[in-house]
Amino acid sequence: MMILSKENFEIKREPDVILFRNRAKESAAKIGMSLVGQTKLITAASELVRNMLRYANGGTGIIEVVMNNNKKGIRLTFADTGPGIKDVKLALQDGFSTGKSLGLGLPGAKRLSNEFNIQSEPGKGTTVTIIRWKDGL
Repeated sequence: MMILSKENFEIKREPDVILFRNRAKESAAKIGMSLVGQTKLITAASELVRNMLRYANGGTGIIEVVMNNNKKGIRLTFADTGPGIKDVKLALQDGFSTGKSLGLGLPGAKRLSNEFNIQSEPGKGTTVTIIRWKDGL
């Protein structure tokens, strides 16, 4: 996979979330992603970046324009050094929450992404990477 551009963001407070979302949307629009694709990407990004703030007091967000086999897409990475997730499989099930929420954010973000990867270790943090391809495939 080729990285065509990359931007790093420190996510420490709510205004950082808005900046991150706006830049992700701009990147998606620049590669010609459909409005539906942009909406899915931004919705997933909102969930993941807010999780990072809520559960880990922030972290790093990365926006990359990537290309693979002539497909362009946006890869978003959310990395924190928070408490980590004890049971990732359980956390990806609808309705599971440790934060008194509906428990739809993490599994919803997975459904809205074309590619989804999560690495987490209790006490060391969590990294979630998603890709939304321009053509949604």
